[in-house]
Amino acid sequence: MSTERSTLSYLKWPLIVTIIGLGLSGWLGWATEGNFSGIVSFLIVGTVLAALEIALSFDNAIVNANKLEEMTPVWQRRFLTWGILIAVFGMRIVFPLAIVAIFAWINPFAAVHLALSDPDEYSRIIGNAHGPISAFGGTFLMMVALKFFIDEDKSIDWIEMLERRLRVWGSIRGFEIAFVLVIVLLICQSIPEKDQGVFLTSAVMGLLVFTMVDGLGTYLDNIAGKTAEIGAKGGLGAFLYLEVLDASFSFDGVIGAFALTTNILLIAIGLGIGAMYVRSMTIMLVERGTLAEFRYLEHGAFYSIFALSVVMFLQSLMHVHELITGGVGMALIGLAFYASILHNKREA
Repeated sequence: MSTERSTLSYLKWPLIVTIIGLGLSGWLGWATEGNFSGIVSFLIVGTVLAALEIALSFDNAIVNANKLEEMTPVWQRRFLTWGILIAVFGMRIVFPLAIVAIFAWINPFAAVHLALSDPDEYSRIIGNAHGPISAFGGTFLMMVALKFFIDEDKSIDWIEMLERRLRVWGSIRGFEIAFVLVIVLLICQSIPEKDQGVFLTSAVMGLLVFTMVDGLGTYLDNIAGKTAEIGAKGGLGAFLYLEVLDASFSFDGVIGAFALTTNILLIAIGLGIGAMYVRSMTIMLVERGTLAEFRYLEHGAFYSIFALSVVMFLQSLMHVHELITGGVGMALIGLAFYASILHNKREA
């Protein structure tokens, strides 16, 4: 007779990673500052970075869980193992280095040297790349949210007056693309002329990547039933979609981290700890069937994604504090959770 895993069992590896990560943060503080104050400072920043990542990515865990339920067990395990390596090392270390290498026109090894020897200059370059990153991430995430709401086959509505109307627009082919492009053009007209070209190019790239990944996933899913081999490839389509989605969620956290510290190693440790908790929450949501039990939780996650995409666009015009970004997302998910509980009580 099988028993449900306890909540603590899901937190086993995140807690282990937290202990190791905070230990490394303290050691890094001593190696950098050479005193007890440095240890405490690095421990505090590492903890705040982990909390920031969890707050910004909780909606990501819900969306991941929804997609994982459609994947084969093999690809579920690959996403939860390979995916965490890509999330921690790819997005938290390689991605910032790649940005600096591209925008500073230097090779990756020089970018690593710059990050370790001159963190302030490294942070300045990352800051200058904020506009294009926000354009790409904002476009991709807005398309993700609109694809969920503007869907004729969607049968469950949380905010019925709004969502029913959005479902009607689903009959108009390409409506969500037109909507996003209008937003991009409006933002583009509001930023300095010298930045418009890069912003527009980045936004179009975000739209192109979403179209390619979503199209590839749909194609592979359509042919998944023909052979067992191709069925595995169907998992590949969902895997690629989740990795690009995870990367888009990471943009805001990585950029926001530089407001707290310019030490790339500390950023990788703090955000990596947070990423482990997000992965564990994903596993718990899938295994416990939480999305089916709380019917509006997924809606709250996609409203949160839409809000995050709007914030990313606004960051091209002004600074929006990361606590506001995370707070809005958590509030929307909390409201959806509460609405789900009320619905369950009415049904009972």
